[in-house]
Amino acid sequence: MTTLAQPSPIAVMDEAGPSTSSTIGLTPLAELVQRSVKRSRAVYSAQDSTTDHGLDEATRIKLATKLAAEFKDVQTLPPVLAAQQAGPAGPKRPAQPAANGGGAGPGVKLIGGPETASSSTSGSAAAAAEPRLLVKFRHQQGFAAEGGHSGSRLSQALMRKKEAREVKPVYHPQWKLTRVISGHMGWVRAVTVDPDNQWFATGAGDRVVKIWDLASGELKLSLTGHISTIRGLGVSDRHPYLFSCAEDKMVKCWDLETNKVIRHYHGHFSGVYSLAVHPTLDVLCTAGRDASVRVWDMRTRANIFTLTGHQSTVADVKTQDSDPQIISGSMDSTVRLWDLAAGKCMTTLTHHKKSVRALAIHPTEYSFASASSGGNNIKKWKCPEGIFVNNFVGHEAIINTLSLNTEGVMFSGADNGTLTMWDYATGLPFQHLKDIPQPGSLDAEAGVFCSTFDKTGTRLITGGADKTIKVYSEQA
Repeated sequence: MTTLAQPSPIAVMDEAGPSTSSTIGLTPLAELVQRSVKRSRAVYSAQDSTTDHGLDEATRIKLATKLAAEFKDVQTLPPVLAAQQAGPAGPKRPAQPAANGGGAGPGVKLIGGPETASSSTSGSAAAAAEPRLLVKFRHQQGFAAEGGHSGSRLSQALMRKKEAREVKPVYHPQWKLTRVISGHMGWVRAVTVDPDNQWFATGAGDRVVKIWDLASGELKLSLTGHISTIRGLGVSDRHPYLFSCAEDKMVKCWDLETNKVIRHYHGHFSGVYSLAVHPTLDVLCTAGRDASVRVWDMRTRANIFTLTGHQSTVADVKTQDSDPQIISGSMDSTVRLWDLAAGKCMTTLTHHKKSVRALAIHPTEYSFASASSGGNNIKKWKCPEGIFVNNFVGHEAIINTLSLNTEGVMFSGADNGTLTMWDYATGLPFQHLKDIPQPGSLDAEAGVFCSTFDKTGTRLITGGADKTIKVYSEQA
């Protein structure tokens, strides 16, 4: 008869070597689990109802202070709402024991600190006040409007403040066409007025610069020398010089005492579309199809700076005696403000959606306007940062020219022959005109390409596609 072999003792490896003389028992599973979840117990012990939420005294005071500061006005239910909830109307709320803190009577805090967190049960949502009642209460007290209506005291006060903040437009007299001057054989693309307000000069597609008497409108002088369409003119305030630029890449300086060209400024790679004379420095700025603005020394003909950065034709450039001293508008739909001392771009304005064709600087307000085509196509900017001020809404066309006078009247002329007079302070139009083409010309030749006010601001001179110069006067 065979007997079963006895189980051999478990061999245990220790530092001294294998030993078969000792046996160990298995550790209870509960103890192993308790050891393995020690970290989890420490992290999540705040959720255990038997612990004190894991908050020390300092944290509890800080939380209670924050709750008191942020929810001070809504911790206690208003007496009106408490009386409405205590009434017989509506279904009864389930009764809450006083120790539970779930009642919604007067003086009971609806939002509490950590000391009330343990008392929150599944029925606490039913004890919360209905949010709509609080809105109604605030509406009854006049603090807010109910349902988006503007009947509250706060809404009315805001509306009155907005009305007081809106600037009322100043009255401006109406403008009327008083003279039509013929003489050019091409589109009139440039016009400028003498600083002494005695005469004005125009340049056109017939490659001739003509000087006219401002009072009588008679032709005084014709200057020939350009071999392509003249696009820009400027008269120096401090020298007897007239500057002209054309699509033949040439910039000329005319001496008005001898009526001859005395300087040429060479450097542009393509047609020159705009020209501006600095009011206080002996500096001349030109811009054109080569997407650059060039700054010239008036006396030495030296190219001081070549301001690059535009991606397309620069249609207009303006100068002023304070920063930004040079402002350029381009066909890439941007306006750039340039630092003349450093020869770098200060700011790029990208608000326009289409090509910027015209700029106008206010003579006294330290602001300027830019114009393009499409909706909201005329914009006002504040110098020197180029902060957007407002849109001029009401002239839906391709704007070719802008002009400003000291009385706060801005003129905009468009490609389709529409003219608009604006109140510059508020951006509101006060007169709309329509350019009348010269008899014998096409109806499509009603476009306005250039404009300027005289030094008094009471006469406006425009040049258009019908080869005529029109003078508009302010009506008394």
